[in-house]
Amino acid sequence: MKNKTAEERVFSIELKSKSDLKNVTLTNGSQNSVLLEGIIGELLQAVFAEGTILEVIGQRGTLRINLVESELKKQPKEGGESNGSD
Repeated sequence: MKNKTAEERVFSIELKSKSDLKNVTLTNGSQNSVLLEGIIGELLQAVFAEGTILEVIGQRGTLRINLVESELKKQPKEGGESNGSD
């Protein structure tokens, strides 16, 4: 799973069964949006594979996205409050 440029993110979703696919929406109107929804089941593991791909592995499927651990940041709580880890 290689991306074309450093700025682009590539993802894949692999489900073990078609029955775990909940919704796929491809709009044919003025919107250019796509929606994929499914069930990956109970979380088994979340790991960085090859150092550049975050894999979220569930009982029923796997989500992969090219992302390195150093790019993950703690998100501030709503309203700009500190998260208490300062």
